[in-house]
This record gives sequence, C-alpha cells and structure tokens, in this order.
Amino acid sequence: MTAKKINLVAVNMGYGHQRAAYPLRHLAGGEIITLNDYDGISRSEKNFWEKSERSYNRLSRFKHVPLLGNLVFGLMDAFQKIPPYYPWRDLSAPTVQQKYFYQAIKKGLGKALVEELNKSGLPWLTTFFVAAYVAEYHNYQGEIYCLVCDSDASRAWVPFSPRESRIKYLLPTERLKKRFLMYGLREENLFVSGFPLPLENIGARREILLADLSRRLNALDPQGIFRARYKDLLAALLPAALKKDKSAVTITFAVGGAGAQTEIGAGLLKVLEAALKAREFNLNLVAGSRPEVRDYFITEIKKNGLSNAANVKIIFAPNKLDYFKKFNQILRATDILWTKPSELSFYCALGLPFIISSPLGSQEDFNRDWLLSLDTGLDSLPLEYTAEWLPDLLVSGRLARLALNGFLNAPLEGTSKIETLFKKSL
Repeated sequence: MTAKKINLVAVNMGYGHQRAAYPLRHLAGGEIITLNDYDGISRSEKNFWEKSERSYNRLSRFKHVPLLGNLVFGLMDAFQKIPPYYPWRDLSAPTVQQKYFYQAIKKGLGKALVEELNKSGLPWLTTFFVAAYVAEYHNYQGEIYCLVCDSDASRAWVPFSPRESRIKYLLPTERLKKRFLMYGLREENLFVSGFPLPLENIGARREILLADLSRRLNALDPQGIFRARYKDLLAALLPAALKKDKSAVTITFAVGGAGAQTEIGAGLLKVLEAALKAREFNLNLVAGSRPEVRDYFITEIKKNGLSNAANVKIIFAPNKLDYFKKFNQILRATDILWTKPSELSFYCALGLPFIISSPLGSQEDFNRDWLLSLDTGLDSLPLEYTAEWLPDLLVSGRLARLALNGFLNAPLEGTSKIETLFKKSL
C-alpha cells in the first residue's frame, strides 16, 4: 500500500459510491472514510443518514408493486430527475433535493469529520455529492474533488452556487462535462477522467484484461461467426481469441444495493434449470452484502433442484469491501453481466457484454442510453423465454460483438488517470 495521498470519502448507501472508491483506496492508505458512519459521528447525524437510506431502499423495492409502485417511485425520482440533454440552456437553478441537504449541513452535518480531516492537509476526494457540499461549506482546507458515478447526473451533484464553488469534478464521460457547464460550473473545475475500474481486472499492461477477453470471446462465439468476420482485427488485438476452445457460458446476475430485482435471479434459475443441470451454462447470483438476498437465492436454488449444482453460485460477503473483492474475482470468469444499468455500466470497458434489466431512477435511464450508444449492451428480452433467445444471441456472435465494443469504446483508464492527477498535485 502506497503512502496516503488523499482523504477518500464515500457513503454507505447502496453500492455505487463505495464501488467507485474501492479501486482508489491505495491512494488513501487503504482507508475509505464513510460520511454516514465515520468514527465520532453523532447520534443525530447517524439517525439522519439511516432514515434517508431506509426511505430509498423501501421505495426502490416498492417500485415493483403493480401500479402503485411505479407511481410512488416516480414521485421520488422526480426530485433527482436529469432533464433532457438538448437544447443547451441554463440549468443552474438549485433544486429541492439540494435545499434539503444544505439545511442539514447548516445544522452541522459532517462538520466534525471536516474538522478532523483538516489536520491532514490532504486533498479530499469523494464519490458522493453531499460529502463535497459538506467539505466546501465547513471550509475544508485542502483541495476538494468529487468523482461522479454515472454517465450523466442531476443538478443535485453541483453545489448551490456553482460559479463560486471551488469543488473540482472528476467525470466519467465527456458528455457529462457539457452537462455540468449547463449547471453553471466553471470549465477549469471539470476533468474528464473516466470511471475508476479495478486494477486487478486489468493488469499493469492490460495483460489480465486481454487474457480474460480472449477467453470470453471464445465462449460467446461458439460457431466462430463473429471471429471469422473480424479475423484480421482480432489477430492484431487479441490473437488468443482465435483459438477454438468451447466452454460453458457464465452468466453473472447482480442485484442492486437496495436489493431490488431479486426476482430476475429466481426467474433465471427456473427458465435455465435444464441447461444448468446439463452444464450448458454457469450462473453466478450476486447477493452483494445483503443476507436476505442470499437467503432468498438459497431458497430458489433448492426450489429448482439445483442445490448440488457446482455451476450455480451465490456471491455474498457481509462486508461491502469484501464483496467488491469477490465480485471482481468472479468477473474474470464471467461472460455475460446481467444487471440494471448502475455504476456497473462502466465495467463494459472490461469487455463484458450487458443484458440490461429495468433502470431504477433517472441516472440509470441515461446509463442505459450510454450502453446502447456504444453497442455494448442490450435490453433484456422476456425473461420467461431466456432459454430460447440467449442461445440465439450466442450462435449469431452478437454478444461477442458487444463485448469487443465495450473494450474498444468505453473509457478504461479512469484509475490510472486519477492516480496521475494526484501525483501531479502533490
């Protein structure tokens, strides 16, 4: 672990903010500071965050209740909705969501943390917009950086008075830079870095990524149709992908941080039961750090007679950082990532084709659009017919094309670019 160069601040709500921080923890001496659970946090501050997380999780899961669920979730999502990108216009007016958080900050939210970290003199890098507000409002003495976790973002990510703000933003996409200019930020405070991806899935010279992608293209193109069409390109980029080595395709289905969409995992067990028993597919069910999701998957596995199937696994760890480590490990052997378009959308750069489940929230609608624009993901077709349409996609080589498109077109160097930024600033 290198010497500590930054104070790395995330929030323990869902997975996105901590997942974005995880590949950067070496810059922080291995430490990720949690805004809603730091050493010395007051009981009133803890209560504020617990109430906020409970409300979000309930609404996320409630969305799937027929009729009423969509209505209630839509009302909540309206407070953080991202407006259409065009036409260019001034979008700098503050929002209700910002006013809510600033009221709490004025009452002292996060002040004790800022006072403690001020002693270090290090830059403050956060993956959560409220932590950036907190640092600026309570006069953090070092530089303040905020890393955005989606391909587009609402006005809530930008402080109340954007023109006067000294917060510097690390952005995953060029498009988001133009969006933040609409929100009123100064261009000198905007840096397009890309999203930080786990180095253990890339390698110092991309050797891990290239080996994994070569194996994956083989699995995703069983008839060799895609590889025959792009033989010259692959010979130059990924010669190992041209080898013929038939293997079972591994699907990884990941549940979001609020525990929503577990029913998709159950559906996959049901519709792919015969194929799983015949070892035509491998299935990873990612429960994350939620024991109730793990237990639900255990029950569904038993229900489908797959308890003894070595090719069906549940990925779980009670600690989120341990979960991220396990998740990154199983991604190396994953051929298809099936999940909602969360921050995981950026993992398409690792050469992972996406089956996109229904977005939850405005930012995920934009992540979905981003994946589709790169032709590295496709919307899930009807779950009950997966055993029919998934083999068709494999035979055609379509999923192999999606995998290569992600590797070629999505930003891969986020972690190294952020490392370089802080090396230069010290």
